[in-house]
Amino acid sequence: METSPLMPDILFYIGPVPISRAVATTWALMAFMAVFLLAALRRPAHDAGPVQAALEIVVLAIVKQLREILDRDPWPFLPLLGSLFLFLCLANLAAVVPGATPPTGHIETPAALALIVFLSVHYFGVRVRGAGPYLRHYLEPNPFLLPLNVLSELTRIFSLMIRLFGNMMSHEFVIAIVVFLAGLLVPIPFLLLGILIGIIQAYIFTVLATVYIAAAVGAVEA
Repeated sequence: METSPLMPDILFYIGPVPISRAVATTWALMAFMAVFLLAALRRPAHDAGPVQAALEIVVLAIVKQLREILDRDPWPFLPLLGSLFLFLCLANLAAVVPGATPPTGHIETPAALALIVFLSVHYFGVRVRGAGPYLRHYLEPNPFLLPLNVLSELTRIFSLMIRLFGNMMSHEFVIAIVVFLAGLLVPIPFLLLGILIGIIQAYIFTVLATVYIAAAVGAVEA
């Protein structure tokens, strides 16, 4: 029995490596996204069907939001940030599926996503500005502030992880308590609220990741 969200629910082992329920759910969601998108967009048509049209609306909405934040061509950043938003939506909405637990409600998934954002910030910063100019910005406005600038990078990524983990874990606990006390029908409004919360949390995480990348490439100040 899982006694703490910090203690993973181990399903099986691959050699000496334990695979938790959150990791297995994450793999399943990734596989679903890959298969669905390949099947839906394998033969894009000029007269789009309902699935292709819906995907185009979502992509264009994401592109518009990225352009407003980045203040530059958003398409190079779309594969990362668009995939991040779509994955988070699916992962968060797993909270409303009976018998399923959202992987974002367990610390390892938000930690992995925050690490991806952390590495992506530096990757895009070096790619757009060059290694020298990008690394020199840690010495601004004074070289003595280098430790504080590095610490700020680490703390904001840590806060990104904790924000997502805390919100999804608390929502999962509330749903479990209400179901235990009131049965299966009463929590329906909470499940509907959970859909909204899941989408909002995915949006916030993606927007913050975009702001951090925009600051790294020199578009805005974080």
